[in-house]
Amino acid sequence: SIIRRQRQELKLLIAELKDRDKELNDMVAVHERHIQAWEDDRQKILTLAERCSLLTSELNERNAIIKSLTKKLKLLESQHNDSKITLENTQQKFKELTQKVSDSSVHCQALEEKNQSLHCSILELSAKTGQLQAREQELLTMLQLKDKALIETTDQITEVTSKFKTLEGALHAAKLEEFSRNREQQDLKLTLNDVVFQVNKMKDVLSEKMKESSKHQEEISHLKQENGCLRSELILAVEEAQRKDQLYQFAKSKQARIEKELSSLRQVCVKQQRDLHFLHVNLDSSQNSRQ
Repeated sequence: SIIRRQRQELKLLIAELKDRDKELNDMVAVHERHIQAWEDDRQKILTLAERCSLLTSELNERNAIIKSLTKKLKLLESQHNDSKITLENTQQKFKELTQKVSDSSVHCQALEEKNQSLHCSILELSAKTGQLQAREQELLTMLQLKDKALIETTDQITEVTSKFKTLEGALHAAKLEEFSRNREQQDLKLTLNDVVFQVNKMKDVLSEKMKESSKHQEEISHLKQENGCLRSELILAVEEAQRKDQLYQFAKSKQARIEKELSSLRQVCVKQQRDLHFLHVNLDSSQNSRQ
């Protein structure tokens, strides 16, 4: 009965150990699935991090392009302002030159009128040639000086007209350049608007990716917590398995002791059977002797 009871206990212990082994295998499988899911999430996070780095580099490149375009736009605006200033200066110089031309024309007209009056005076004084030869000589010198001044004024007028033509050409070229610069400025503004739109779009995409990365980080923290819980459960299961192993060792040692006691009991029984057999033989021999 002791052996049966012990065998029953051993069977119960073995069944419990099998159940615990099955539970441990299930827990290990679940833990492996969790580790695989965590590895997949880590790979996703790494890919998302790479995409974020690529997007940030692309955003930095777009920012550099925007900075260069803004610098170019500022340079064009400064050139446009410089061209406006040069145009205003040329217009001012043109006005001054027109004023000088008008003044020189007035002066020339006054000189012509004066020359006419002098010619009239020469005609009037031609009758007095004998008496006024000295005066005539002086007048001739004055006329030569006036002619010289007239020639100088005509040269100045021709020079002013040539400068006026060159200024008209420069004004026309400046207007053409201003038109081309206005056109380039409009093109640059359009490209700048496109770049700003793309940058805003990339910022929206980046904010969405940041939200996704924050969600993944929350999932990672949750998975870490679950991993910690599973580790603690695994440690508890290992400790329980160790305790069961100890119980199994105790049961094994108890079974060995019981088997040893059984073997000793068997030997005693064999000895008693031999003694009984010997007693039976003695009894038979005694009975035979009595008979």
